[in-house]
Amino acid sequence: MSKKNIITPRTLSGFMELPPQEQVLFERIKRTLETTYQMYGFFPIDTPVLEYSEILLAKQAGETEKQVYRFKKGDKDIAMRFDLTVPLAKYAAKNYSALTFPFKRYAIGKVYRGERAQKGRFREFYQADIDIIGDGSLSIVNDAEIPSIIYTIFTDLGLSNFTIRLNNRKVLNGLFEMNGLSENATDIMRIIDKIDKIGVEETKSELIGSGMEENTADTLLELMTYKDTNENILAKLETYTGSNETFDLGCQELKDVVYYIGKFGVPESNYRIDLSIARGLDYYTGTVYETFVDDHPEIGSVCSGGRYDNLAEYYTKKNLPGVGMSIGLTRFFYVLNEYQYLNTKLNAPADVLIIPMTDDMSSAVSISARLRKEGLRTQIYMEKKKFKAKISYANKLSIPYAMFLGEDEIRDDKVTVKNMYTGDQVTVSLDEAITVMQESLAGLEAEAIITKE
Repeated sequence: MSKKNIITPRTLSGFMELPPQEQVLFERIKRTLETTYQMYGFFPIDTPVLEYSEILLAKQAGETEKQVYRFKKGDKDIAMRFDLTVPLAKYAAKNYSALTFPFKRYAIGKVYRGERAQKGRFREFYQADIDIIGDGSLSIVNDAEIPSIIYTIFTDLGLSNFTIRLNNRKVLNGLFEMNGLSENATDIMRIIDKIDKIGVEETKSELIGSGMEENTADTLLELMTYKDTNENILAKLETYTGSNETFDLGCQELKDVVYYIGKFGVPESNYRIDLSIARGLDYYTGTVYETFVDDHPEIGSVCSGGRYDNLAEYYTKKNLPGVGMSIGLTRFFYVLNEYQYLNTKLNAPADVLIIPMTDDMSSAVSISARLRKEGLRTQIYMEKKKFKAKISYANKLSIPYAMFLGEDEIRDDKVTVKNMYTGDQVTVSLDEAITVMQESLAGLEAEAIITKE
């Protein structure tokens, strides 16, 4: 008999595979996002990973198009989705007559980018998006609701030291118009968007290199790097109003958004106007957001988004304005894990491990069914191993409770329950054991998934 060649198991670079207990924590974060999105009245949708290339690439160009995974299957030209926004545009146009507007949707799914894999950057990763789409128009108050959702998500996860930075592209475009820079607005936006990464001086050099006069660059950078309270920044912007309609409209929208964010209950310590926030993507037309973890600015934005005038302009003549945001969920999880922010007490696959001490497992099976009906995640250890190995299994998987069923317990209609965290052990009726475990686990379940800041 010929020997089979053993293929070395390996994973493509840029594709994340988590150990089981880390995957449990990842799923908890994903569920928190889903719960929050649903609390704000968003519908879930799921679009295909594969689309016709002409659909996905309708608006993509340059470096973005180079990163798209694209291939031929028969006579079909197919691409893998690059983000969740373009598929949403197709979805809204295709299903326009069946949707009720404003249409609020969330989507959490994998996207693919053929960029260079590096630490914290992946070729396959989850995005978690929400968008609010209007039919013809969309109230500016929606732009303020998005930061309130960001605030709710991060505080529910247990993160408090974060700042949502916001701006308005009309403010920037108005400034460019006032300085005769409208033709280069997109390029200037992309340069400005890198200011946190490359610094003011390098940004100034790139602006001058793009053809901007030095005094104009100094004026723009002085305003865009101005730091103060939201009230004072708005007051400073007021001194520039009256000479450009686009700028004036952007200032008013920014003022309205700041006002309503406060009404949504977001503390001012968690949001501020930052006139350097531009968002490099050219489809943003109004409010823009970037969210940063205060203690780790080096990791960059963990949540971003903004307002766009016409989501589906390449797929329909209908005007569908919208506002939304996206969390790069895979990268966000990677960062939390790297900085040891995650509550590892929440990574168990079960609440209780039943350990039968007799050959007949019928009692264990019956009790497991009862425990699951009571909402307790339950495993049975069915293998014929030594007691030490059974306890070790519970410890390695961080299962909070072990339940022992020996001849004495079965005879007396009792169970012995051990708290694996404290070592406390009691022999009680099954009803009493259920109450003990439920009360203890309720406190554990209430703990935040992020425990370190």
